[in-house]
Amino acid sequence: MRAIGIDLGSRRIGVALSDSDGRLALPYEVVTRCGDRRRDHRRLAELVTETEAEVVVVGLPYSLDGTLGPTARRYLKEADELRATVGVPVETYDERLTTVTAERSLREMQMTADARRRVVDKVAAAVMLQSWLDHRAGRDDPRASEFHPSD
Repeated sequence: MRAIGIDLGSRRIGVALSDSDGRLALPYEVVTRCGDRRRDHRRLAELVTETEAEVVVVGLPYSLDGTLGPTARRYLKEADELRATVGVPVETYDERLTTVTAERSLREMQMTADARRRVVDKVAAAVMLQSWLDHRAGRDDPRASEFHPSD
């Protein structure tokens, strides 16, 4: 099953894509927010169609104590709005510390700050999507209890 992972942000949306077997997540694209959420969602719907994705996984930035803070609640609402646009199931998944993990990996690769800024969002989306894929496959994931399927 091909999945798209979405790392929502106020200025950019990181997008990751799994392989067709649903085993490996790779950074795919960064969508720059245009100020019109509906247009942003239409672009994500286009990516779903182009890649033949069967599910969209939206990362929710839970607080470190596992609660939903204001940003996570806002993104949960946006995930609900996305369901009406993309034409495939939309699930949410804990993305705590994915940007930190992505940033650390990119620094270890000795990327410049400018180069990291251009890719960190899609790398964070790939970290979150890989965790979701591992959870679905039954592999150990410390965030497994935070899995939140859509209705």
